[in-house]
Amino acid sequence: MSAPIEREPLKLLSVVMPARDEEGCVGATVEKLSRELRLHRIPHEIVVVDDGSRDRTWPLLQDLSERVPELRPVQNAGEHGFGRAVVAGLDRINGDAVVFVMADGSDDRGDVVRYWLELNKGFDCVFGSRFVKGGRTIDYPFFKLVLNRLANTFIRLLFRIKLNDTTNAFKAYRREVIDGCRPLIAPHFNLTVELPLKAIVRGFTWTVVPITWRNRRSGETKLKIKEMGSRYLFICLYVWFEKYFSCGDYRKK
Repeated sequence: MSAPIEREPLKLLSVVMPARDEEGCVGATVEKLSRELRLHRIPHEIVVVDDGSRDRTWPLLQDLSERVPELRPVQNAGEHGFGRAVVAGLDRINGDAVVFVMADGSDDRGDVVRYWLELNKGFDCVFGSRFVKGGRTIDYPFFKLVLNRLANTFIRLLFRIKLNDTTNAFKAYRREVIDGCRPLIAPHFNLTVELPLKAIVRGFTWTVVPITWRNRRSGETKLKIKEMGSRYLFICLYVWFEKYFSCGDYRKK
């Protein structure tokens, strides 16, 4: 973790929310989040990226945008994948800060408010952790929990950092961090480790706050554990080589 820098207040929070076959939950997720942000008077936009859904996710989002003016539904017209959908959303944001929220409602909307407040203290990045004091998980499948802790311990030791929930997608960044970490090359869920590790290695300031995670109540998870192991390892080693062999060429100036 690092110390914040005094800065002018942020003006607009962009929420990027990838969605693939999420007709059963994305509408409620968007409405509840927008209501929470309006309640706390946080100027925001919600960019939901339909990543090739085969159900009614896209027409549902179009109808919802008439009731939620902050919603900006877009379609990922290129190749599909979680990371590609996130990048498609990032290419369309207007905010000077961004938070990634899952469409399944697993991320606590109150934590989005906390992220905004922490970013406004001057941090470049705010990383949530479900595994620090005050954090919690609800209905986390035991097998996935074991794999999660093993993977995050590996990352923590490899990079010698205190962050213990790197793989969680639910994080917040100032826009200059996103620009400073491009190009983003992870096409799938391994983007969830590429961004925070690049931000840390490149010298952006960061802090950790406790967050709450709830297992989805409808639909199916899009994370395929069997397919992701080597992809996560590739991204970790890619950023590790940058950390130790790039001579600081990519660090924040």
